[in-house]
Parts: sequence; structure tokens; C-alpha cells
Amino acid sequence: MKRSARNGPAKPSGDRAKDSAEPAKKRSGRATGARATKPESHLAMVRRARRINRELAEIYPYAHPELDFRNPFELLVATVLSAQTTDLRVNQTTPALFAAYPTPEDMAAAVPEKLEEIIRPTGFFRAKARSLMGLSAALRDDFGGEVPGRLADLVKLPGVGRKTANVVLGNAFGVPGITVDTHFGRLVRRWKWTEQEDPEKVEAEIAAIFPKSEWTMLSHRVVFHGRRICHSRKPACGACPIAALCPAYGEGETDPVKAKKLLKYEMGGRPGQRLSPPPDYPGSPAPPLGAG
Repeated sequence: MKRSARNGPAKPSGDRAKDSAEPAKKRSGRATGARATKPESHLAMVRRARRINRELAEIYPYAHPELDFRNPFELLVATVLSAQTTDLRVNQTTPALFAAYPTPEDMAAAVPEKLEEIIRPTGFFRAKARSLMGLSAALRDDFGGEVPGRLADLVKLPGVGRKTANVVLGNAFGVPGITVDTHFGRLVRRWKWTEQEDPEKVEAEIAAIFPKSEWTMLSHRVVFHGRRICHSRKPACGACPIAALCPAYGEGETDPVKAKKLLKYEMGGRPGQRLSPPPDYPGSPAPPLGAG
């Protein structure tokens, strides 16, 4: 069953509808505000985690990286720029950036002040400019101007850690990887898949739950859900299609009408973060920089 994001989260049907109709206090093993009556076994957690992944695949069949890019170099640069800012702001900034510096050789030879001025809207522009020029020089000097397709090589580049490397590997090279950003880490802890805070430990524990073939898309689905419904400060619990599987149900707004008002991007009928979204994206493109 496909759920259309244009109309918001679909209403459950069949057995799922019966589950949703049960009082929260009677949902055994699926705490929804009250604690479960007994601790969840590891096996039960794994089964619940995999079911959540399947549900998210139906909710977000169009899940994708929310950075605009046309090649591995553009994705690498955009991911470095995305630190401490939104993907939307990066996407609004990179058209001018890549028009001025389309290759690693061009960016390595940039005048720092000019590069800084272009990327200023993304914040921390001086440090980011140093990283971009450093990684571009490394690509030019050590990799023949090409982005390497190995984790060990990517993490040696200035400003590139495991998160950035996994984004590039998974989306530019088709190499499975789990991207532990703030949204992903927050949700997997909220769902009790892990208690770890360190991103590398989170990555290792989540990798043990899911087959490798699912890692990249799992990352997109979880991040999509965190950005659209399961927000940090006020989750839209009452509009969440996986509420019956969530141990943290009730931390956010449970009234369906009020919760629906908290939905973001295409779920809330507003533009997404990409200026050039994939053809199957059900929302509208984001506006360019300065368009409002």
C-alpha cells in the first residue's frame, strides 16, 4: 500500500486500524505514553525496528538525499557545507558556488575571500572555505581530480568525517552506508534501537539490526521522518503513521488536529529543501536564494 504524502499520513486499515483503535494502555509491547508492562527483548526490538523501516518505506517511497548535486564532487562539497545549517540553505548557495568553481582544480585555486563570500549564507564560512580548498587540493593532488569511492580515502580529506563519507558513498557510488546525523541519532534513540550517543557507536549498533542493502535508504527514511513528523522539540505524535510502534509516543502533540499543523515540507503542503528534487518527489521545489 502506497501512502501519498500530498494528503498527509494515511489512515491505518485492517489490522492496523484495530491496533490504532486500542487504548494506549492496552498496547502490549508498544508503549504509547505509558511504559510497556515488561522490558522488550532484543529480538522483539529488532523485529519492531524492521517493521518501522518497512512502514517508513511505504510512507516515504520517494525518500532521497535532500542536497542538490550532479556528481560526486558536488555532493561532497554540499555535504561539507551542510554542517550547522539546513540543506535548503546549502541548496540555495551551491548554484553560484559550482558556477564559479565546477571542479576540484578550480576550487583549490580559489581566492579565499571570494569563496568565503559565496558560501557565507551557510555559516562558519571561513572554516568551511578552508575545508573546501583543502579537500579540493587533495583531490587534485592525490586522486587525479576525482572523488574516491572508499571510506578510508574519503575520511582523510579535510573536513570529511564518517557521516560525510557515508553520504557520498551511499548516494554517489551506491556503496551502502548509515548516515548518523542529528535527526537519525535522535530518532533511533527515541525508538529504543540504541542508547548510544557517539555517532560511530550508533552506526555500529544500527548496522547490526538491518541488512547492509537497507543502510542507505534506511538513513533517508529516518531523516525524512525526523524532519517532517518526529521533530526534536514537539513531535507530531497525533499525526504519526508509526505511532503504534513508538515507545516514545506522547512526548509530542497527540491531538490529531493540532499535530497535523506541525507537519513540515510536503507533509504540511509546503516546499521541500531541494531546488531540483527528483521527478517522483510529491512536493514542490524550494525557492532559490532571495526569492522569499
